[in-house]
Parts: sequence; C-alpha cells; structure tokens
Amino acid sequence: MRIESFLRQSPIFQASRIARKMDASLNLILREEGLTFFESLTLAAIFFEKKGAIKPSDLAVTFQTTRGNVSHCISSLEAKGLVQRRIDPEDARAFRLVLQAAGRKQAVRVVGILDRMQGHFEETVGVAKLEAMLEQMDAIEGLCSRLAKSATRVSRTQAGNR
Repeated sequence: MRIESFLRQSPIFQASRIARKMDASLNLILREEGLTFFESLTLAAIFFEKKGAIKPSDLAVTFQTTRGNVSHCISSLEAKGLVQRRIDPEDARAFRLVLQAAGRKQAVRVVGILDRMQGHFEETVGVAKLEAMLEQMDAIEGLCSRLAKSATRVSRTQAGNR
C-alpha cells in the first residue's frame, strides 16, 4: 500500500506497532502462568508494596491507564483467587489490594520471569543502548504531547471564533 513508506518512517506508528507486538509476545511468555502481561505487572506491583498499602487508583496512576482497566484486571485476578479487595479502613469508599497466598506465589514466579527478561535485554542489547532508546522514546512522547496540547489550544481558539 502507498502508506507503508510513511508508516515505516513514523515514530508514532512504529511505537504503536512495537507495543502491540511486544504485548502479544509477553502474553505468550506468560501464558503458562495463566496471566496477561498487565495482570502480571499488577501482581508484581502489589507484591512489592506493604500488605494492604496499594489502591486500584494508585495502579492506574503508576501504569498510566484508566481506573476501569485496572478494575477489570483486579476482577480477573480476584476470580483466579490471587488478589482480594478490602475496604480501606481510612476511607470506606476506597479499596486496598492484598495478595492471597496463591497470588504471592505467582507474583514471585512472575517477578522472576520479568527479571530474567530484563537481564536478557541488557545482556543482548546493552544497558547503555537500552537507556538511550528509552530516552529517545521519552523525547518522542514529549513532542507528541506538546503537539496534542498545541492542537487542543488551536481547536479551542477556532471554536471561540465561530
């Protein structure tokens, strides 16, 4: 298709494509655990915090996703008997997340898998190259955010002139 040349040069499209492919690959790697990549990250995050110290809203902020995505993930982990929601003793409107015994065991396995993957990346690509790549990705994301803010201001100005 004619658009393919543009897509090969587009950092936005390539980042999106790479993210989809990596997500699919990670889901295959974690399939034996019966978890998705996001469920694995959620288990790891809960595992590393003090018992009952983490709220779903904390995960949404940390993972830069919606509270709905986090809620769906937590519901899945609850159905698998890995996580439990407990009412926050300081705010009855909120929940705290606690790993069940099976969740703790699975979190340890998942953390090991993710750690081994990171080690493999560092060994294969090199720590310096990975850091440089992440810096470049962050720079592109910053540019994209600034363009979006600029486009939003232009849209508001044009709407105000009508």
